Amino acid sequence: MATRNLLILTASIETAAGLALLFSPRLVAELLLGASLDAPAALIVARMTGAALLSLGCACWLARDDAPSRACRGLLAAMLLYNGASVAVLAHAGARLGLVGVLMWPTTALHAVLVLWCVVCLRSGR
Repeated sequence: MATRNLLILTASIETAAGLALLFSPRLVAELLLGASLDAPAALIVARMTGAALLSLGCACWLARDDAPSRACRGLLAAMLLYNGASVAVLAHAGARLGLVGVLMWPTTALHAVLVLWCVVCLRSGR
């Protein structure tokens, strides 16, 4: 049940974030980093990130009712890696680079909680 809830929550959050990055990357950058995306290359990378998040959301949604399997553990491990890297990248951006928008620390905290939830789900599946 915990894994199903994690997959549903992740699907919802990452799908919304992915769509936001695809269609309004400048707004997302402003809210998250308090900075603008001026270079065309930055907009392309932001939109590619949006597509990747949309893919993660889709994978989580489709796996939400799966029985425990190696594939589900693989998805959880990938989510653990993604969320852990997100915490590191966002914390670095905020603490070292001073890139802080209104959603920076709440987003960092959310990813940290998701890291812990992924660990719990992976450990309970053994």
